[in-house]
Amino acid sequence: MQKELIRQSKFLSLVLRHNPSAAGITLDDSGWVEVDVLVKAVQRTHRNFTRERLIEIVETNDKKRFSFSGDGTRIRAAQGHSIGVNLELAPVTPPERLYHGTTERFLPSIREQGLIRMKRDHVHLSPDEKTAHQVGMRHGRPVILVVRALDMNAAGHAFYLSDNGVWLTESVPVQFIQFPEPATPPAG
Repeated sequence: MQKELIRQSKFLSLVLRHNPSAAGITLDDSGWVEVDVLVKAVQRTHRNFTRERLIEIVETNDKKRFSFSGDGTRIRAAQGHSIGVNLELAPVTPPERLYHGTTERFLPSIREQGLIRMKRDHVHLSPDEKTAHQVGMRHGRPVILVVRALDMNAAGHAFYLSDNGVWLTESVPVQFIQFPEPATPPAG
């Protein structure tokens, strides 16, 4: 049962964030799709998928990846899209510092280019080091970068806060990133 729930959740992420045609649906410009349309489409590949299962996935997803509309008739991914959607988020003043979890192998590129959105609509930043550490662990040995978000915002860079608490921005220039000190080899 749990494995099926995970498979269905991953499929929803694929469909609502990256490839709606995988389920034969179309998202509107803001990433929304009617719940009934989504449930019927997902049932083509996951026969036991129901509206109740969808609600369970939304409510139990630890990263709160999905959001229902206020009236509960539509659903979308909260953030993380690699397809063009307008989440209709208003710019928000960020806290002084935000965090980005990555791995050591990406540091040379980040030191050169800053944080860029790659294939996604935005760079994702975490409100705390713990969350950034968890993100970085997905790709190897984690490294936490500190982003001077308030200074960056004062310099004209917009920040947005997604429904699930992830901070979003177009890019983070190198001058606003505090890199960890390099590890010092033991004296020998």
